[in-house]
Amino acid sequence: MLESEPGLLGTTLFEELQRRHPERFEPGVVRTLQRRVRAWRAVSGGERETYFAQAHPPGRFALSDFTVADELNVSIAGMAFPHRLYQFALAYSGWRYAEVVQGGESYMALASGLQNALWAIGGVTEEHRTDSLSAAFNNLAEEEQLTTRYAALCLHYGMRASRNNLGVSHENGAIESRQGSLKVALAQALLLRGHRDFACEPDYRRFVAEIVARLNHRVRHKTAEERPRLLPLPARRTSEFEEVDARVTKFGTFTVKRILYSTHSRLIGHRLKVRLYTDRIEGWLGGVCVMEAPRGRVANGQQRGKVIDYRHLLPALRRKPGAFARWVLRDEMFPRDEYRRTWERLQEGLSERQACKTMVGLLDLAARGACEADLAQVLAGLLQAGTLPDLPGLEERFAPRVAELPEVTVELPTLADYDTLLQGAA
Repeated sequence: MLESEPGLLGTTLFEELQRRHPERFEPGVVRTLQRRVRAWRAVSGGERETYFAQAHPPGRFALSDFTVADELNVSIAGMAFPHRLYQFALAYSGWRYAEVVQGGESYMALASGLQNALWAIGGVTEEHRTDSLSAAFNNLAEEEQLTTRYAALCLHYGMRASRNNLGVSHENGAIESRQGSLKVALAQALLLRGHRDFACEPDYRRFVAEIVARLNHRVRHKTAEERPRLLPLPARRTSEFEEVDARVTKFGTFTVKRILYSTHSRLIGHRLKVRLYTDRIEGWLGGVCVMEAPRGRVANGQQRGKVIDYRHLLPALRRKPGAFARWVLRDEMFPRDEYRRTWERLQEGLSERQACKTMVGLLDLAARGACEADLAQVLAGLLQAGTLPDLPGLEERFAPRVAELPEVTVELPTLADYDTLLQGAA
């Protein structure tokens, strides 16, 4: 059986022997059979795969990889924060760079992380390798486009681009092992920290950068040896965004990559060139950037996502506040939970028309007075007390005051005064 199918396990062989000879083989001898199978393979078995350890001189080889970091159980402001980590490493010294990536593997995430790493170390290696990046494309056309863009990115920096074979992770072993050590270091630091919640995403990014800096401190001597061997950086970075066209609809919105974004009403009817970065988007009209927004993500189980900035749509809403009650984007207009709960309270205590006018007025006050957080605290107190907000009173408290200009009286001198001045100078 082993000669015909060398992949058979000892337990499988033992079960087959028991089936053929039920009275002959007791369960306690399975270990003996496993040892004999192992010995038979060493003497008579086929060839096994052999690995060839590689020596990488300083400045020759660098690697990149992505890893899912959900097991760290990090949360942002109390909300679960699913994410990946991008990591770049120099094969010789072990110097590494890592950054947080929201969403999946993509060319933008690779281009941004790779360029950030190269400019952080201050040089370029002869070759850069990543995995097959099969998670970054959905079809053959996308794979060809990604391969072309990745090759162009490496060409810009003068590196030879390479990718390991699909499913052969040991070809990327120098980075795969460091993914594990990075997550262990982060997990240990989170245990020392005492909790896994961060106030905002930038705080977590700084935390990751600090842990990476500690890991790099351990290899500082080899890094100092390798840094002079790196090739020089080019004069500038190359593009790290994807550009797509999007038309702004009559609703003041546009859709990119299954995400609905809001924008200024003055752009309605225009076609924007939208640049998609890993963390944000930019809308360009001609050579002018006319809007910027955080990049949206499609949540698990959802077909589409939404990124709505209430400040974009307030000017039109002030003219038609009654549309707020049954507006399809109403729930996305609340910048904080306190505003949503206030709307629910207004619906219970006021007529629909008055509730809409009050809610639109509160949102307008938050935007105009730049007091979104402070106003949310006041609304939370009113909700706890069970009272409705007094919009005129809040306007008086938070609305920006018009500066009072002093009265200046200018008295013009007579021409005779200039004659007297000139005569005195003479």
